Amino acid sequence: MRDSRMLAAALFSGVGLLIAIQLLPYGRDHAAPPDGTLVAWDSPVTEALAQRACYDCHSNRTRWPWYASIAPLSWRIQTHVARGRMDLNFTAFDTTTSDVAKAAGEAGETVTKGEMPPNDYLLAHPEARLSGAEKRALVAGLNRTFAAFVKREPGGGQ
Repeated sequence: MRDSRMLAAALFSGVGLLIAIQLLPYGRDHAAPPDGTLVAWDSPVTEALAQRACYDCHSNRTRWPWYASIAPLSWRIQTHVARGRMDLNFTAFDTTTSDVAKAAGEAGETVTKGEMPPNDYLLAHPEARLSGAEKRALVAGLNRTFAAFVKREPGGGQ
């Protein structure tokens, strides 16, 4: 009897906490900033692959899922999108900062290593999962698109 009361109190407290955190305003700013300078893609194929796998975090054209307004998921998603836009924004492409230029130059390598798109994003967005051929096409296209920023190793390699 005592255990069931403790379990009920814990459950009630947990539900109360989940309801209470919905009152925090962070994670619900889904306003789309205006586009700036758009990336000049090497091909429509690269652009389509980037839109499918990258744009939700790396553009001002984020498609916000319904759960992006429910804390604490909204906090994680908002932080991830804000960081993605700051690091490399395909719809407000500003290479006047060295960080953006570096991210552009490393975009293909980041995809090759499997660091992008992140696994938790792929779980919720299976349409962003690229086949091996699509991934290779995206990497090649990113490298061509951002060729001016790709760091070359001595001896001609990348």
